[in-house]
Amino acid sequence: MDWIDMLQWPAMVVTVGATWLVGSRSATRRKLGFWVFIVSNVLWVIWGVYSSAWALVVLQFALAALNLRGMVKARKLEASAPPDPSASVPERG
Repeated sequence: MDWIDMLQWPAMVVTVGATWLVGSRSATRRKLGFWVFIVSNVLWVIWGVYSSAWALVVLQFALAALNLRGMVKARKLEASAPPDPSASVPERG
């Protein structure tokens, strides 16, 4: 079995990890989740090209664009929002 064929498993794990981070209450973890999602997009594109899974490759570009759009919108909201008094409360999991 080719090592690129096995790339689908780390790509899946990275995608799940990114999803976990993006669902966090912590802005820092959500931002990290954005970058982890980008890494997962790259891994899936590599695997998709290798496997000739062109719909998956196009999907990853679309998801990366949507993720970027969400990050830009979140930054705009963050910049215009008043300080959150609950931000100093420690987060669980």
